[in-house]
Amino acid sequence: MLFRSPHAEGSVLFTQGNTKIICTATFETRVPAWRRGSGLGWVTAEYAMLPRATVVRTKRESSQGRVCGRSHEIQRLIGRSLRSVVDLKQLGGENTIRLDCDVICADGSTRAASVTGSFIALYDCCSKMIEAGKFKEMPLTDFIAAVSVGIVDGVPCLDLDYSEDSHADVDMNVIMNGSGSLVELQGAAERNAFTRDQLEELIDLSEAGIKRLIELQRSILIENR
Repeated sequence: MLFRSPHAEGSVLFTQGNTKIICTATFETRVPAWRRGSGLGWVTAEYAMLPRATVVRTKRESSQGRVCGRSHEIQRLIGRSLRSVVDLKQLGGENTIRLDCDVICADGSTRAASVTGSFIALYDCCSKMIEAGKFKEMPLTDFIAAVSVGIVDGVPCLDLDYSEDSHADVDMNVIMNGSGSLVELQGAAERNAFTRDQLEELIDLSEAGIKRLIELQRSILIENR
């Protein structure tokens, strides 16, 4: 559901099973140094998990003085996934939209849920920028969502929770846009190798789940706005 932060330009409290993530979007009138002079905007993301989002408390990354490898990999995944559906020429000049994904409860699929939720916050932000006259038109070219799939005890499963993920034979994250095209595919055999037929079955299962997620995104952002 939409979580209206009084401060962020876009926001959502995204819930998928017992996984809950607060996604916020911030509009900034600057771009990274390497981007200056290009006339193009930028979209990037940051990801973090709160200490008691998990069963056992994890240390805050700020206390360790660095972003851990997992968080760094996930936030890069979120950023490049969102950029695949953004026309960077339409961000009102050299402006940045920064997405923050903070996991408050983790029960599997947090990276997939972060992609789906952050798109909602991004769309919310872009709508407000149009209303404020910052953007001439909607810079988003399509919708995007992600799901996790896997093979658990020989059975293909959609949206793995932690108990399923922890003993899955195959674990995979799939990101697709509203046109049904693949944006990113991350998969590995955790225990047993899998066949091409099983891969195609998992992609078909992902497509059905992502189609439903995008229907919900459209309902929230367009039909009920």
